[in-house]
Amino acid sequence: MRKQPQQQRSRQMVERIVDAGLSVLLRDGYDAFSTNRVAAEAGISPGSLYQYFPDKGAIVDAVIDRHWDRIADQVAAALLDRLGDEGVDMVKEAIGALVDVLQTNVGLLRVVMEELPPRPHLHRRTALERRVRELVSAYLAARPELTRAQDHERTAWVLVLTIEHLATRFVLDAPTFSREEFIDEVLLLFSGYAAPAAGQ
Repeated sequence: MRKQPQQQRSRQMVERIVDAGLSVLLRDGYDAFSTNRVAAEAGISPGSLYQYFPDKGAIVDAVIDRHWDRIADQVAAALLDRLGDEGVDMVKEAIGALVDVLQTNVGLLRVVMEELPPRPHLHRRTALERRVRELVSAYLAARPELTRAQDHERTAWVLVLTIEHLATRFVLDAPTFSREEFIDEVLLLFSGYAAPAAGQ
């Protein structure tokens, strides 16, 4: 971002441009995204836009930053809300919460996962994954009866990446089975991989 918004009016202009960037990204896709289209969507001149953003990449970065921050906050809050739940109920509720968060803006999720160049935005995904892994690892460490694994960080890494990928594909692919059926399938994976065997 070229100009750091200090005053309320400047912050509002940045939000206006970012909102317009989101609209253009969703409507036209990444390949057709341009500063001229964003300026037109925001109802401002390209010159005004360039006071805050030097190029289209900076606008896309701001849109994606806001998207990942929102997802990270919602996922972390959903997990924290469920830390007191018992066993499989916690896992089930956490998977459902992740699906719900991803479904809040399927269009933008599709652009992020299928259209954007992955490398420049990879650090945002890994930051989200790390935040969730830390919560899951701490939960498993505090509730050793839930898993047969001794290395909670490793177990959390496998679980979080697997569930994130499956939940993302479920939301984007919109398969014929229901959200509840999807969660049941993921729970079967969890029970086969991490849950203690009967009698343990």
